[in-house]
Amino acid sequence: MKVLVIGNGGREHTIVWKLSQSPMVTEIFCSPGNPGIEKMAKCVDINPEEIEKLVEFSREMKVDLAIVGPEAPLVLGIVDAFRDNGINIIGPSKHAAQLEGSKSFSKDFMTKYHIPTAKYNEVRDYEEAVVLLDKYQYPVVIKADGLAAGKGVLICENREEAVQGLTDILKTKVFGSAGDKVVIEEFLEGIETSILCFVDGKTIVPMVSCQDHKRIYDGDKGPNTGGMGTYSPNFVYTDEMSEIVDRTILRPTLKGIQQEGMDYRGILFIGLMITKEGPMVLEYNTRFGDPETQVVLPRLETDLVEIFLAMTESKLSEINIKWNDKAVVCVILASGGYPGDYDKGKTITGLDIKESDVIVFHSGTKTLNGNIATNGGRVLGVTAWGDDIEIARKKAYYNVEKINFEGKTYRTDIATR
Repeated sequence: MKVLVIGNGGREHTIVWKLSQSPMVTEIFCSPGNPGIEKMAKCVDINPEEIEKLVEFSREMKVDLAIVGPEAPLVLGIVDAFRDNGINIIGPSKHAAQLEGSKSFSKDFMTKYHIPTAKYNEVRDYEEAVVLLDKYQYPVVIKADGLAAGKGVLICENREEAVQGLTDILKTKVFGSAGDKVVIEEFLEGIETSILCFVDGKTIVPMVSCQDHKRIYDGDKGPNTGGMGTYSPNFVYTDEMSEIVDRTILRPTLKGIQQEGMDYRGILFIGLMITKEGPMVLEYNTRFGDPETQVVLPRLETDLVEIFLAMTESKLSEINIKWNDKAVVCVILASGGYPGDYDKGKTITGLDIKESDVIVFHSGTKTLNGNIATNGGRVLGVTAWGDDIEIARKKAYYNVEKINFEGKTYRTDIATR
C-alpha cells in the first residue's frame, strides 16, 4: 500500500521510519519531508497547509493512507477534505482539532466533562486580563489561545512578568491572531508526563509513557521550547497512576468526544502534571508529540499500519498492541539562539552513525551545496535505546558529541529527573 506522511520534522521522520518497517507498505511519500526522511521516502514539495494540493496529489498517486504530523493542517480541516475525497487519513476532524487549536475550547471541554485541570479564566480585553491577575498566586501561567508552535505558554514568576506577558500577547501580538484571546491559569506543581493515545471514536488506547523537557536550559530554566528532549518510560508513571489516569482522564475524555459528536480517528496527546492531588491535564494535542514520538514509537512492536487501518474503521478494540521493555532517550540539538532568533544554513558533520540502537531523527535540516545544514530551531534528535534509562542516556549523549554544527546547543540533563 502507498502511504503519505504530512510534515517535515523529527516526528514525521520517526513515523516514516516506523512505517518503513511494515511489510504492508510498498511506497512512502512525505510532504515536504527533510534530508533524513528522503532516505526512506519520496519527498514531495507541497506545504502541509496546502490542503487542496495534497488531496490532488493523493488522488493522482492513489495513496491508500495519509498521516498528519503537524497541528496546523488539522485545525484547518485537512482530515475533512481527505475523507470527503474518499482517502483514508489518520487525524481528528476540524471540529475535534479545536481541542488543540483553542486553549479556551479545550479548557471548557475539560470543565464540562469533569476532567481534572488547573483553575483558569479566558479573556480578550487587556485591562480585564490585568485585573484578573489579582485572583492568582505566582507563578501564574498565561497561554495564547491559538496555535503558537509550542511557544505560546508563559510561566510568569511575578506580577511584572505577567503584565509584560499579557502586553506581548494581547497588545504587541507576538503570536499574531493566536493571541486574540488568552487563558490565565493557576500554576500546577508536580512532575510532568506525556501520554499519547490511539483513538478511533469508540476506543482510546494509551501508548507507553514518556516525559518531555520543555525549557531551553538545564534544570528547567529559561523560556519554553517545542521540546529539548524526552525519555520513555516515565519514572513516575506507575501501574497505579495509569489506572487513575484511565478512570479520571481517558474515559471522561472519550465520553466527551462521543457526546460532542467529534469524528476522532487519530492521535490524542495528553500533557499531564502529576500533582499531590493526583494527575491533572495541562493540555491536549491532537497529533503525535515532538519529540515524544521519537521515544515512543521505537518501543512499539505491533505493526503501526495495522493499528492505523483499525483506527480508520473504528476497530481499535480488535488490535492487541504490544510494546517492548526498552528504555529510550532522545536529546534535541538546537540552533544557537533558539527559541529566539537563530541562524540557518550551518553545515552539520558527524551524522554517519552506524550503531544499531541509535538513530538521528532530522527535525530542522536541509541540503545545502551538497551538505546537510541547519534549517530550524530544533535541528536533530539523537535517539538511543537500551535495557535501562541510564544505558540509553549514555548512548545518546555519546553520539551527541559526534555531531557538530556552528551554534549547536543542547541540554545535558535529559532523563535525569
